[in-house]
Amino acid sequence: MGLLERLRKEWFILGIVLVIAVARLEPGVGVKGGPLKPEITITYIAVSAIFFNSGLSLKTEELTSALMHVKLHLFVQIFTLVFFPTAIWVFLQLLSITPINEWLLKGLQTVGCMPPPVSSAVILTKAVGGNEAAAIFNSAFGSFLGIVITPLLLLLFLGSSSSVPFTSIFSQLFMTVVVPLIIGQIVRRYIKDWLERKKPPFGAISSCVLLMIIYTTFCDTFANPNIDLDKFSLIIIVFIIFSIQMSFMFLTFLFSTRNNSTFTPADTVAIVFCSTHKSLTLGIPMLKIVFAGYEYLSLISVPLLIYHPAQILLGSLLVPTIKSWMVSRQKAQKLTRQPKAPVKV
Repeated sequence: MGLLERLRKEWFILGIVLVIAVARLEPGVGVKGGPLKPEITITYIAVSAIFFNSGLSLKTEELTSALMHVKLHLFVQIFTLVFFPTAIWVFLQLLSITPINEWLLKGLQTVGCMPPPVSSAVILTKAVGGNEAAAIFNSAFGSFLGIVITPLLLLLFLGSSSSVPFTSIFSQLFMTVVVPLIIGQIVRRYIKDWLERKKPPFGAISSCVLLMIIYTTFCDTFANPNIDLDKFSLIIIVFIIFSIQMSFMFLTFLFSTRNNSTFTPADTVAIVFCSTHKSLTLGIPMLKIVFAGYEYLSLISVPLLIYHPAQILLGSLLVPTIKSWMVSRQKAQKLTRQPKAPVKV
Protein backbone atom coordinates (compact mmCIF):
# COMPACT_ATOMS: atom_id res chain seq x y z
CA MET A 1 0.00 0.00 0.00
CA GLY A 2 2.88 2.33 0.82
CA LEU A 3 4.36 1.79 -2.65
CA LEU A 4 1.01 2.44 -4.38
CA GLU A 5 0.54 5.64 -2.37
CA ARG A 6 4.01 6.82 -3.33
CA LEU A 7 3.39 6.02 -7.02
CA ARG A 8 0.13 8.00 -6.85
CA LYS A 9 1.96 11.01 -5.43
CA GLU A 10 4.88 10.80 -7.87
CA TRP A 11 2.82 10.04 -11.00
CA PHE A 12 3.92 13.25 -12.71
CA ILE A 13 7.64 12.48 -12.40
CA LEU A 14 6.95 8.95 -13.72
CA GLY A 15 4.89 10.58 -16.48
CA ILE A 16 7.88 12.71 -17.57
CA VAL A 17 10.03 9.57 -17.88
CA LEU A 18 7.25 7.77 -19.79
CA VAL A 19 6.55 10.55 -22.34
CA ILE A 20 10.28 10.96 -23.06
CA ALA A 21 10.53 7.17 -23.60
CA VAL A 22 7.48 7.22 -25.94
CA ALA A 23 8.96 10.19 -27.84
CA ARG A 24 12.19 8.19 -28.25
CA LEU A 25 10.32 5.18 -29.67
CA GLU A 26 8.06 7.10 -32.07
CA PRO A 27 9.16 10.75 -32.55
CA GLY A 28 7.23 11.19 -35.81
CA VAL A 29 3.85 11.46 -34.03
CA GLY A 30 4.60 14.62 -32.02
CA VAL A 31 7.16 16.23 -34.32
CA LYS A 32 6.45 19.62 -35.91
CA GLY A 33 4.17 19.03 -38.90
CA GLY A 34 3.27 15.54 -37.60
CA PRO A 35 -0.20 14.07 -36.84
CA LEU A 36 -0.51 15.95 -33.52
CA LYS A 37 0.14 19.32 -35.22
CA PRO A 38 2.06 20.68 -32.15
CA GLU A 39 2.63 24.04 -33.87
CA ILE A 40 -1.10 24.67 -33.22
CA THR A 41 -2.24 22.22 -30.51
CA ILE A 42 0.77 22.82 -28.23
CA THR A 43 2.02 26.32 -29.11
CA TYR A 44 -1.42 27.90 -28.77
CA ILE A 45 -4.06 25.57 -27.28
CA ALA A 46 -2.02 23.67 -24.65
CA VAL A 47 -0.08 26.73 -23.39
CA SER A 48 -3.28 28.81 -23.21
CA ALA A 49 -5.02 25.96 -21.32
CA ILE A 50 -2.25 25.86 -18.68
CA PHE A 51 -2.48 29.59 -17.98
CA PHE A 52 -6.30 29.67 -18.06
CA ASN A 53 -6.14 26.85 -15.50
CA SER A 54 -3.65 28.89 -13.43
CA GLY A 55 -5.99 31.90 -13.57
CA LEU A 56 -8.90 29.76 -12.33
CA SER A 57 -6.90 28.22 -9.49
CA LEU A 58 -4.94 31.27 -8.21
CA LYS A 59 -6.64 32.41 -5.00
CA THR A 60 -5.70 36.08 -5.33
CA GLU A 61 -8.39 36.99 -2.78
CA GLU A 62 -6.30 35.23 -0.11
CA LEU A 63 -3.18 37.29 -0.83
CA THR A 64 -4.34 40.41 1.04
CA SER A 65 -3.59 38.77 4.42
CA ALA A 66 0.09 38.50 3.49
CA LEU A 67 0.33 41.80 1.61
CA MET A 68 1.87 43.85 4.44
CA HIS A 69 4.95 41.64 4.92
CA VAL A 70 6.85 43.75 2.36
CA LYS A 71 10.40 42.95 3.53
CA LEU A 72 9.85 39.19 3.17
CA HIS A 73 8.29 39.56 -0.30
CA LEU A 74 11.09 41.83 -1.50
CA PHE A 75 13.73 39.38 -0.28
CA VAL A 76 12.10 36.37 -2.01
CA GLN A 77 11.46 38.13 -5.34
CA ILE A 78 14.91 39.79 -5.52
CA PHE A 79 16.64 36.52 -4.61
CA THR A 80 14.57 34.51 -7.14
CA LEU A 81 14.56 36.89 -10.10
CA VAL A 82 17.81 38.88 -9.62
CA PHE A 83 20.37 37.09 -7.43
CA PHE A 84 19.60 33.52 -8.62
CA PRO A 85 19.99 34.11 -12.41
CA THR A 86 23.01 36.39 -11.89
CA ALA A 87 24.79 33.89 -9.63
CA ILE A 88 24.12 31.09 -12.16
CA TRP A 89 25.51 33.29 -14.96
CA VAL A 90 28.75 33.90 -12.99
CA PHE A 91 29.00 30.17 -12.21
CA LEU A 92 28.49 29.28 -15.89
CA GLN A 93 31.42 31.48 -16.92
CA LEU A 94 33.62 29.04 -14.96
CA LEU A 95 31.84 25.95 -16.31
CA SER A 96 32.13 27.13 -19.93
CA ILE A 97 35.77 25.96 -20.04
CA THR A 98 34.72 22.38 -19.11
CA PRO A 99 33.64 19.69 -21.64
CA ILE A 100 30.01 19.80 -20.35
CA ASN A 101 27.44 20.07 -23.16
CA GLU A 102 26.94 23.81 -23.86
CA TRP A 103 23.17 23.45 -24.38
CA LEU A 104 22.74 21.85 -20.96
CA LEU A 105 24.71 24.76 -19.48
CA LYS A 106 22.36 27.18 -21.27
CA GLY A 107 19.54 25.13 -19.76
CA LEU A 108 20.97 25.78 -16.28
CA GLN A 109 20.75 29.49 -17.03
CA THR A 110 17.08 29.12 -17.98
CA VAL A 111 16.44 27.46 -14.58
CA GLY A 112 17.87 30.56 -12.89
CA CYS A 113 15.51 32.81 -14.88
CA MET A 114 12.34 30.98 -13.85
CA PRO A 115 9.78 32.37 -11.34
CA PRO A 116 8.78 30.44 -8.18
CA PRO A 117 6.27 27.60 -8.65
CA VAL A 118 2.59 27.95 -7.76
CA SER A 119 2.38 24.74 -5.72
CA SER A 120 5.50 22.91 -4.44
CA ALA A 121 6.89 25.72 -2.24
CA VAL A 122 3.44 26.25 -0.67
CA ILE A 123 2.92 22.51 -0.04
CA LEU A 124 6.33 22.12 1.65
CA THR A 125 5.90 25.32 3.72
CA LYS A 126 2.52 23.99 4.90
CA ALA A 127 4.03 20.55 5.69
CA VAL A 128 6.60 22.19 7.98
CA GLY A 129 4.06 24.59 9.54
CA GLY A 130 5.73 27.73 8.20
CA ASN A 131 4.20 31.02 7.04
CA GLU A 132 1.79 29.59 4.47
CA ALA A 133 0.16 32.96 3.63
CA ALA A 134 3.58 34.40 2.70
CA ALA A 135 4.36 31.31 0.61
CA ILE A 136 1.03 31.61 -1.27
CA PHE A 137 1.60 35.33 -1.87
CA ASN A 138 5.16 34.92 -3.17
CA SER A 139 4.27 31.96 -5.38
CA ALA A 140 1.31 33.77 -6.95
CA PHE A 141 3.00 37.19 -7.15
CA GLY A 142 6.20 35.60 -8.50
CA SER A 143 4.17 33.83 -11.19
CA PHE A 144 2.61 37.14 -12.30
CA LEU A 145 6.03 38.85 -12.26
CA GLY A 146 7.55 35.93 -14.14
CA ILE A 147 5.21 36.41 -17.09
CA VAL A 148 7.05 39.69 -17.84
CA ILE A 149 10.46 39.26 -16.16
CA THR A 150 11.32 35.65 -17.12
CA PRO A 151 11.20 36.22 -20.93
CA LEU A 152 13.28 39.40 -20.47
CA LEU A 153 15.85 37.50 -18.37
CA LEU A 154 15.99 34.68 -20.95
CA LEU A 155 16.59 37.19 -23.73
CA LEU A 156 19.16 39.07 -21.61
CA PHE A 157 21.24 36.03 -20.63
CA LEU A 158 20.73 33.77 -23.65
CA GLY A 159 19.33 35.85 -26.51
CA SER A 160 16.41 34.66 -28.61
CA SER A 161 16.41 32.04 -31.33
CA SER A 162 17.42 33.94 -34.46
CA SER A 163 14.24 32.95 -36.34
CA VAL A 164 11.79 34.62 -33.93
CA PRO A 165 11.63 38.45 -33.64
CA PHE A 166 11.33 40.10 -30.21
CA THR A 167 7.89 41.62 -30.94
CA SER A 168 6.52 38.23 -32.05
CA ILE A 169 7.69 36.61 -28.77
CA PHE A 170 5.89 39.19 -26.61
CA SER A 171 2.72 39.24 -28.71
CA GLN A 172 2.53 35.43 -28.39
CA LEU A 173 3.28 35.64 -24.65
CA PHE A 174 0.46 38.14 -24.30
CA MET A 175 -2.06 36.06 -26.25
CA THR A 176 -1.20 32.63 -24.79
CA VAL A 177 -0.14 33.59 -21.23
CA VAL A 178 -1.50 36.97 -20.08
CA VAL A 179 -4.95 36.85 -21.76
CA PRO A 180 -5.86 33.27 -20.61
CA LEU A 181 -4.61 34.09 -17.07
CA ILE A 182 -6.82 37.21 -16.88
CA ILE A 183 -9.82 35.35 -18.35
CA GLY A 184 -9.27 32.58 -15.78
CA GLN A 185 -9.29 35.13 -12.95
CA ILE A 186 -12.48 36.78 -14.29
CA VAL A 187 -14.26 33.41 -14.63
CA ARG A 188 -13.10 32.51 -11.09
CA ARG A 189 -14.95 35.54 -9.69
CA TYR A 190 -18.26 34.22 -11.02
CA ILE A 191 -17.83 30.53 -10.13
CA LYS A 192 -15.74 30.90 -6.94
CA ASP A 193 -18.34 29.19 -4.70
CA TRP A 194 -18.66 26.26 -7.11
CA LEU A 195 -14.85 25.92 -7.26
CA GLU A 196 -14.60 25.91 -3.45
CA ARG A 197 -17.33 23.25 -3.24
CA LYS A 198 -16.14 20.92 -6.02
CA LYS A 199 -12.36 21.55 -5.71
CA PRO A 200 -11.44 20.59 -9.32
CA PRO A 201 -8.01 18.90 -9.74
CA PHE A 202 -6.24 21.98 -11.19
CA GLY A 203 -2.76 20.57 -10.50
CA ALA A 204 -3.49 17.28 -12.27
CA ILE A 205 -5.01 19.08 -15.31
CA SER A 206 -1.96 21.37 -15.71
CA SER A 207 0.39 18.41 -15.25
CA CYS A 208 -1.34 16.39 -18.01
CA VAL A 209 -1.13 19.30 -20.46
CA LEU A 210 2.50 19.83 -19.44
CA LEU A 211 3.31 16.18 -20.23
CA MET A 212 1.96 16.79 -23.76
CA ILE A 213 4.29 19.79 -24.16
CA ILE A 214 7.30 17.80 -22.87
CA TYR A 215 6.40 14.90 -25.21
CA THR A 216 6.31 17.06 -28.37
CA THR A 217 9.50 18.89 -27.35
CA PHE A 218 11.38 15.59 -27.13
CA CYS A 219 9.80 14.29 -30.35
CA ASP A 220 11.54 17.20 -32.10
CA THR A 221 14.82 16.20 -30.45
CA PHE A 222 14.74 12.52 -31.29
CA ALA A 223 13.66 13.29 -34.87
CA ASN A 224 16.80 15.44 -35.30
CA PRO A 225 19.86 13.26 -36.07
CA ASN A 226 22.30 16.11 -35.29
CA ILE A 227 21.51 16.19 -31.56
CA ASP A 228 23.57 13.99 -29.26
CA LEU A 229 23.47 14.05 -25.45
CA ASP A 230 26.46 12.52 -23.69
CA LYS A 231 25.89 10.72 -20.37
CA PHE A 232 28.86 12.46 -18.69
CA SER A 233 27.27 15.91 -19.16
CA LEU A 234 23.90 14.66 -17.89
CA ILE A 235 25.38 13.15 -14.69
CA ILE A 236 27.39 16.31 -13.98
CA ILE A 237 24.28 18.49 -14.52
CA VAL A 238 22.28 16.39 -12.02
CA PHE A 239 25.08 16.81 -9.46
CA ILE A 240 25.30 20.59 -10.13
CA ILE A 241 21.52 21.00 -9.75
CA PHE A 242 21.45 19.28 -6.33
CA SER A 243 24.51 21.33 -5.27
CA ILE A 244 22.87 24.61 -6.37
CA GLN A 245 19.67 23.79 -4.49
CA MET A 246 21.47 22.82 -1.27
CA SER A 247 23.75 25.88 -1.43
CA PHE A 248 20.92 28.35 -2.07
CA MET A 249 18.68 26.82 0.60
CA PHE A 250 21.55 27.13 3.09
CA LEU A 251 22.29 30.70 1.95
CA THR A 252 18.66 31.86 2.35
CA PHE A 253 18.48 30.09 5.73
CA LEU A 254 21.66 31.87 6.97
CA PHE A 255 20.48 35.27 5.75
CA SER A 256 16.97 35.02 7.22
CA THR A 257 18.20 33.77 10.63
CA ARG A 258 21.07 36.25 11.17
CA ASN A 259 21.08 38.14 14.49
CA ASN A 260 19.58 41.43 13.27
CA SER A 261 16.94 39.69 11.12
CA THR A 262 13.27 40.53 11.76
CA PHE A 263 12.03 37.28 10.22
CA THR A 264 10.27 34.73 12.43
CA PRO A 265 11.15 30.99 12.18
CA ALA A 266 7.88 30.48 10.23
CA ASP A 267 8.97 33.26 7.80
CA THR A 268 12.35 31.55 7.32
CA VAL A 269 10.62 28.34 6.21
CA ALA A 270 8.62 30.20 3.53
CA ILE A 271 11.78 32.10 2.43
CA VAL A 272 13.90 28.93 2.07
CA PHE A 273 11.34 27.15 -0.12
CA CYS A 274 9.97 30.11 -2.15
CA SER A 275 13.42 31.58 -2.94
CA THR A 276 14.97 28.36 -4.23
CA HIS A 277 12.08 26.61 -6.03
CA LYS A 278 11.49 27.13 -9.75
CA SER A 279 8.33 26.70 -11.82
CA LEU A 280 8.17 23.94 -14.43
CA THR A 281 4.50 24.70 -15.22
CA LEU A 282 5.33 28.28 -16.30
CA GLY A 283 8.88 27.50 -17.46
CA ILE A 284 8.35 24.88 -20.17
CA PRO A 285 5.62 26.85 -22.06
CA MET A 286 7.75 30.02 -21.87
CA LEU A 287 10.82 28.22 -23.26
CA LYS A 288 8.58 26.88 -26.03
CA ILE A 289 7.60 30.46 -26.94
CA VAL A 290 10.97 32.24 -26.51
CA PHE A 291 12.97 29.51 -28.27
CA ALA A 292 10.35 28.54 -30.87
CA GLY A 293 11.91 26.62 -33.76
CA TYR A 294 15.18 26.11 -31.87
CA GLU A 295 16.59 22.65 -32.63
CA TYR A 296 18.27 22.47 -29.18
CA LEU A 297 15.12 23.45 -27.25
CA SER A 298 14.77 20.02 -25.61
CA LEU A 299 18.41 20.03 -24.39
CA ILE A 300 17.85 23.52 -22.95
CA SER A 301 14.73 22.13 -21.19
CA VAL A 302 16.55 19.15 -19.57
CA PRO A 303 17.98 21.00 -16.48
CA LEU A 304 14.50 22.40 -15.67
CA LEU A 305 13.00 18.90 -16.03
CA ILE A 306 15.64 17.65 -13.55
CA TYR A 307 15.32 20.64 -11.21
CA HIS A 308 11.56 20.11 -10.71
CA PRO A 309 11.68 16.58 -9.17
CA ALA A 310 14.96 17.44 -7.42
CA GLN A 311 13.38 20.37 -5.52
CA ILE A 312 10.43 18.22 -4.42
CA LEU A 313 12.70 15.33 -3.37
CA LEU A 314 15.15 17.55 -1.46
CA GLY A 315 12.35 19.58 0.12
CA SER A 316 10.48 16.46 1.25
CA LEU A 317 13.62 14.95 2.78
CA LEU A 318 14.34 18.18 4.67
CA VAL A 319 10.79 18.70 6.02
CA PRO A 320 11.36 16.81 9.35
CA THR A 321 14.73 18.57 9.99
CA ILE A 322 13.37 22.06 9.21
CA LYS A 323 10.22 21.36 11.26
CA SER A 324 12.20 20.32 14.37
CA TRP A 325 14.43 23.42 13.98
CA MET A 326 11.39 25.72 13.66
CA VAL A 327 9.60 24.24 16.69
CA SER A 328 12.73 24.43 18.93
CA ARG A 329 13.44 28.00 17.75
CA GLN A 330 9.85 29.08 18.46
CA LYS A 331 10.02 27.53 21.97
CA ALA A 332 13.32 29.32 22.65
CA GLN A 333 11.82 32.65 21.53
CA LYS A 334 8.78 32.17 23.78
CA LEU A 335 11.02 31.51 26.78
CA THR A 336 13.10 34.65 26.16
CA ARG A 337 9.94 36.78 25.86
CA GLN A 338 8.39 35.57 29.13
CA PRO A 339 8.64 38.18 31.92
CA LYS A 340 10.88 37.17 34.78
CA ALA A 341 9.16 36.47 38.10
CA PRO A 342 9.73 39.26 40.70
CA VAL A 343 12.34 38.42 43.31
CA LYS A 344 10.85 38.21 46.83
CA VAL A 345 12.73 40.18 49.47
